[in-house]
Amino acid sequence: MVRIVFRPQENPFYPLRVNAMVKSTPLETLTSGKKSAQLKREILRNLLSGGKNIADLSLELGLSVPTLTKVISELIAEGLVINLGKQGATGGRRPSIYGLNPSAGYFMGVDIKHDTIILGIINFRGDMIISQEDAFTIENSRQSFDELCDRISDFISSSHIRRDKLLSIGINIPGRVNPETGYSYSYFFFGEKPLSVLLEEQLGYRVYIENDSRAMAYGEYIYGVGNNEQNLIFLNLSWGFGIGMIIDGGLHYGKSGFSGEYGHFPFFDNEIICSCGKRGCLETEVSGRAAHREFVEKLRQGNISMLSKQYEQGETITINDILEALSKEDMLAIEVMEHIGSSLGRAIAGLINMFNPEVVVLGGTLYEAEDYLLLPIKSAINKYALNFVSKDTAIKVSKLGDSAGLVGICAITRNRTLGL
Repeated sequence: MVRIVFRPQENPFYPLRVNAMVKSTPLETLTSGKKSAQLKREILRNLLSGGKNIADLSLELGLSVPTLTKVISELIAEGLVINLGKQGATGGRRPSIYGLNPSAGYFMGVDIKHDTIILGIINFRGDMIISQEDAFTIENSRQSFDELCDRISDFISSSHIRRDKLLSIGINIPGRVNPETGYSYSYFFFGEKPLSVLLEEQLGYRVYIENDSRAMAYGEYIYGVGNNEQNLIFLNLSWGFGIGMIIDGGLHYGKSGFSGEYGHFPFFDNEIICSCGKRGCLETEVSGRAAHREFVEKLRQGNISMLSKQYEQGETITINDILEALSKEDMLAIEVMEHIGSSLGRAIAGLINMFNPEVVVLGGTLYEAEDYLLLPIKSAINKYALNFVSKDTAIKVSKLGDSAGLVGICAITRNRTLGL
């Protein structure tokens, strides 16, 4: 399945006009250690939420109007900020509104899932101007790495965005990822160089890598049901199981950048071997892989489903087939999801007792089973969580769905590139 979206107010396919006054790129302007660069970053960070006038910026940043007027003028000359016109107020002199210049630069995001890849590009303001989804299976091999690079290069070429206007690329990768060092230890770990460096050498752009669950958490935090709550836990129920955490308003990485591997918590006393090689991990009974294994095992045992004929004929049954059957109220699919929901609810109770978050967001591939997961989840939370802790935690289903990872990595890439 492919989906491409263009915003009508922007056409990225033609060269952008460059103001003759512009003497430096956004990267050069914002990433220097000068005090003026820090002030500009503060202003741009403040404008991420939308256009504002000088008086509002002065009040929010604690800076004088003359200082702000001077810096805003410099940002306009550098092509980073534009005058959006007069504020729509009645009576008196109407102030000008200033906002981010959407054509100042572009940022690309790549979200790698179990069997698909989603690519997209946002403008400087954060609007998604083009996105595409294709089949892709990630493997820990040079061949898979080369294919990934080819997919990214082809997408950039098809966008026709001027090369110097694409400022950086961010890539979500499942598993153990350290964004600071640029190493991925689950996929494309070839030893000598960080993955981010290998990608930069291959693609010719600055590249950031991120864990997929953390990027999804950030996307939901900024643009989804997270509603900018300061403490949020995102559950990525995909083929595997991981979490992303927003703690005190920021992404939590841990000492080595590997936080969120809750799927590998030794939760069950079973002999099921996890993808990490250990036994009894939470992921062995709470994940898309677990749902698929349990469903197929029950078919093998003679349980009846609308997918029974497909199984008997030796045809492959995918997790999407199971979700499709679930949407048609297949009793076996319902039974499997309710079992997963009960185990997941107990695991969530532990997270609530430990972190006391404002919101827990259910996302990933299995979020589509929300009606059959939420009831057993809430029942288990009521049973295992401390009431005085859990009463302040909302359980929500992802608003962004399959787009959470792409939206999140695009936003993270823009912020890292610009020092925001």
